[in-house]
Amino acid sequence: MIARIWTAKATQAQAPVYAGHFESQVLSALREVDGYAGAKLLERATPDGIEIVVITFWQSLDAIRKFAGAELEKAVVSDEVIPLLLRYDRQVIHYEVVVEDEV
Repeated sequence: MIARIWTAKATQAQAPVYAGHFESQVLSALREVDGYAGAKLLERATPDGIEIVVITFWQSLDAIRKFAGAELEKAVVSDEVIPLLLRYDRQVIHYEVVVEDEV
């Protein structure tokens, strides 16, 4: 399994708007991709805004290509989301999941 990690920062007011977009738009699109294996959206309050971490899980790099295209490390960020964010990564990082524990 592959974890695909992307980070961004939003204002306190815009972070819930981004989370709503993620739930209603992004997750529904991801669920249509064969090989998608789940996602987590994490938030952390800081003095200058809300840090956002999105982790998606995939069965393989080929599955990620179905979503992201040939440039695997390029972040997929829709134009409608950009105004919600103070900053966002243009690149993602992929990690192989070596140990997993769910209770």
